[in-house]
Amino acid sequence: MSLMQPSASISSTSSAFLGQSTNNSRISKVSVPASAKKNEIFKCMATPPSDTTVYKTKVSRNANMAKLQAGYLFPEIARRKAAHMMKYPDAQVISLGIGDTTEPIPEVITSAMAQRSHALSTLEGYSGYGDGQGDKKMIKFCWVVYIFHIYLYIPQPPPNFFCKMQLRAAIASAFYGKLGIEESDIFVSDGAKCDISRLQILLGSSVTMAVQDPSYPAYVDSSVIMGQTGQFQKDVEKYRNIEYMRCSPENGFFPNLSTVRPTDVIFFCSPNNPTGSAATREQLIRLVQFAKENGSIIVYDSAYAMYISDDRPRSIFEIPGAKEVAIETVSFSKYAGFTGVRLGWTVVPKELLFSDGFPVAKDFNRIVCTCFNGASNISQTGGLACLSPEGIKVSFHGNA
Repeated sequence: MSLMQPSASISSTSSAFLGQSTNNSRISKVSVPASAKKNEIFKCMATPPSDTTVYKTKVSRNANMAKLQAGYLFPEIARRKAAHMMKYPDAQVISLGIGDTTEPIPEVITSAMAQRSHALSTLEGYSGYGDGQGDKKMIKFCWVVYIFHIYLYIPQPPPNFFCKMQLRAAIASAFYGKLGIEESDIFVSDGAKCDISRLQILLGSSVTMAVQDPSYPAYVDSSVIMGQTGQFQKDVEKYRNIEYMRCSPENGFFPNLSTVRPTDVIFFCSPNNPTGSAATREQLIRLVQFAKENGSIIVYDSAYAMYISDDRPRSIFEIPGAKEVAIETVSFSKYAGFTGVRLGWTVVPKELLFSDGFPVAKDFNRIVCTCFNGASNISQTGGLACLSPEGIKVSFHGNA
């Protein structure tokens, strides 16, 4: 029985199906020789599709991005954890991934943010762009909270609520009251991690850097992206031109500074992520002295400082002379569960100068104004509530 009738006009670019179609799809046809026999079956070959031309720009890829190894550490850990849990759903996994928080934000903070959010729908309470360094419109908000309380019966905010003070002033008072840090030295941001990248822009591609080993991966990755490093060395799993300061149980998790190559910038986290070790006062005195002797700038990450329960310094500025050599980045993420809310600050003292005598703070202010429109006014209100007496009690003492 014949499976198909030879035809003289069938497309040769599609797959040919022999026999009658049982659906509405079109039957592909092929051209056959005139001498073909009536009942002869032909083997039909599809012509490969022509190569698709992909449009490419003339812009070269940033060569520094190509140096990065795989993806950023924490998403990669999350991916591997998810894959493991899919295979072993009953496994009890201790995750060493991103340091997210798990406890809910205290109500004294969320209620303040809710009131500020509602106030944005009123003429009296609306505000647009804030100051890049930190919002100065909290006095106006104080009256809005009063209006909402009196006329809309929203519960009264905590007594002594800090809405009369801008957040920078509240931070200066709460954390640096006796350390000589003024509100003009403080830059409110959307978190310490974002400020680390802004600081890298400030410092540029020509600086050399040192980092604790092990340490928070954002320090190294941002340095690679900026072009401060050489290629990755697979045999030792380190980048060239980065000074890795080994911190291990053998040296008390504090580097032997006598063996550390001097660099322009020193990233130092205390308590350290991921070891949890907090530097003692004597160790930080040595670190500040080391930076002074070599003309270095310390970028001091104190995101976990509120977890310190003894007399170890919570701020690098507790160390004499630190204002001349150090920048400090801090975050509300761990203090108040703001990992999703996003709020932090960086301190750049006016005493910190570049080699030509120009204030580092002025350049950082320029970076902030160019790259950032300021932290959300709602999250800043939450920060103020966090620094109220009740907020400090439930956040710092209760959660930390």
